[in-house]
Amino acid sequence: MSTVIIEVSGVVGTITLNRPKVNALSRELIEDITTALDSMKEQNLRVVLLRAMPGVKVFSAGHEVTELPTNGRDPLTYNDPLRQVVRAIQTHPCPVIAMIEGSVWGGACEMVMSCDLIVASEQATFAITPAKLGVPYNISGILNFMKVASIPFIKEMLFTAQPVAAQRLMDCGVINHVVPTAELESFTHQLAMQIGMVSPLVLRILKEELRVLTSAHPIPPEVYERIQALRREVYDSEDYQEGIRAFFEKRKPVFHCK
Repeated sequence: MSTVIIEVSGVVGTITLNRPKVNALSRELIEDITTALDSMKEQNLRVVLLRAMPGVKVFSAGHEVTELPTNGRDPLTYNDPLRQVVRAIQTHPCPVIAMIEGSVWGGACEMVMSCDLIVASEQATFAITPAKLGVPYNISGILNFMKVASIPFIKEMLFTAQPVAAQRLMDCGVINHVVPTAELESFTHQLAMQIGMVSPLVLRILKEELRVLTSAHPIPPEVYERIQALRREVYDSEDYQEGIRAFFEKRKPVFHCK
């Protein structure tokens, strides 16, 4: 059974996350999202909405921790699921609007912030949590956050791994709109219909122009190699294993490495 629900109404396609209990980003869920996005390329759509089921407390809990490698392998390389779904959103020809109710955790923050627009309910929160598990975010993910938020704000979210309210994210320019939960669906659909009234060809060109320009961050090869070496140290460390154990044992990790 698919972990997403696909609906099409006029020029608007909707992908609803439907994986019990907290929409953790498993390989299956990510594959279903990317398949849904691909299928919508073949339809005469102008906008795609990404949402969870109404009334959820957790939009997505982020990466499925049970699928994290325990053998020291980096889980955030080019072909891994999170990278695939982020690219699928960024390269989709239609603008993608994230409609957020509930909390957003870990890699799900990057997935949501890779959408073109974000509309969130007043109670929504966002937390970039990999550091709690001893998992270092990769360069591609950091660059994706840099496209939508200031460096000081990104540092706070990454370093503290604490939830940030939707209103503060809107004040920082990360979220487009924060609305009462009761108005979330109607407001988002109204925004989608406004986008649907403009030229679809222009929309595609504008989105691609913005994607190319915001991705223009050259990194010298030696700098990239040095960062990859540092990341490898983390995955070879006892702290990485401790972070995973602590998650499954439902306790705070005790990190020792410096």
